Amino acid sequence: MPPDAAPRAAGERRVILLGCTGSIGTQAVAVIEHLNALHARGESEACFRVVGLAAGRNAEQAFAQAARLGVRRVALANGDGAAAAPRGVEVLRGASAAEQLVRETECDVVLAAMVGSAGLPATLAAVELGRAVALANKETLVAAGELVVAACVRSGARLLPVDSEHSALWQCLESCRQEPCTLPPLNALPRGVSRLILTASGGPFRTWDARATHDATPEQALRHPTWQMGPKVTIDSASLTNKALEVLEAHWLFGAGVERIGVVVHPQSIVHSLVEFADGSVLAQLGANDMRTPIQYALAHPARPAGVSRKLDLAAVGTLEFVPLDREKFPAIDLAYDVIRRGGTAGAVFNAANEAAVEAFLARRIPFGRISGLARDALREVGVWPLRTLADALAAEGEARRFVERSVAR
Repeated sequence: MPPDAAPRAAGERRVILLGCTGSIGTQAVAVIEHLNALHARGESEACFRVVGLAAGRNAEQAFAQAARLGVRRVALANGDGAAAAPRGVEVLRGASAAEQLVRETECDVVLAAMVGSAGLPATLAAVELGRAVALANKETLVAAGELVVAACVRSGARLLPVDSEHSALWQCLESCRQEPCTLPPLNALPRGVSRLILTASGGPFRTWDARATHDATPEQALRHPTWQMGPKVTIDSASLTNKALEVLEAHWLFGAGVERIGVVVHPQSIVHSLVEFADGSVLAQLGANDMRTPIQYALAHPARPAGVSRKLDLAAVGTLEFVPLDREKFPAIDLAYDVIRRGGTAGAVFNAANEAAVEAFLARRIPFGRISGLARDALREVGVWPLRTLADALAAEGEARRFVERSVAR
């Protein structure tokens, strides 16, 4: 690996940002700059140096970040040559550029925030190398959780959840462990924990009837009531597929079976998740709707320096509601439980079929209500086989995508 160009400062953590130009990536830059400002004032022990950036096609923004942060290596999966790289910046290009960046650049933490399965090889590479992975990419564990967890066991790598729901579960579990604190992935839930409960906002169609939801337009589905996210994640949130993916993540992060992962609708998105104990007690983690909080928790862990996020004002929130999930209107959650039971490549099939269906919906080729149906049909028609290598997951994803394309064309 190339040597670091700059000497290592005391308490410094070197970071690679995968998906640097997306919503999570840009917020991570803000968190890192905030933490470094705290360090400069003597208010935080850790400081952060970004040593690599990876993006899909937004070369101009990635290069601007590189200049701002003093980064010398940038990976672009689809970036064209129109934008000029800053002087002294090495540019890696192509579908494998992010993985190459991870394998060739010394670092301590990889923030995995590339949307979809594009970030899977780079994230798996980081785990194989024993790096800490701040995981904001759901698809990594959904499509290849079995491989990632096994690689963590071999390398000693730890997964630092960045999703607000999994960060909440992590924080609640850390506060109650009888053994010394252990980072995910866990083989099983700690003793005395009976259930993990993920909260879902219910999305823009929470109060709509089934027919209106089925016929919703992309513009309606993109109007999320509480979170600002990219289009793919926002559509997933509208169908509650986002929550289905989080059920699968929770299974792999915390060693929880189907019967020990629940979902409840919480429109305010203030309670991010809950942990239920055998004695009937329930711990919840609350916070403002601001992704910078879980990003900072993952990067600064185990310390809790002053936050960059806005503070939660419970009096201003007023009421916290919890209502049952409508499983008939939102069938994706039950699909997630089916994926856990089936194992193997089921997660890869589910993930890729959903990605392809969302693309078709945004292109106005299918109605909103067909998204989950196509994922269900793919699981039935494509089938499931053992997951032994990354190639197995990628092959399953390819089969699922082709199935959805044929189905949409018909």
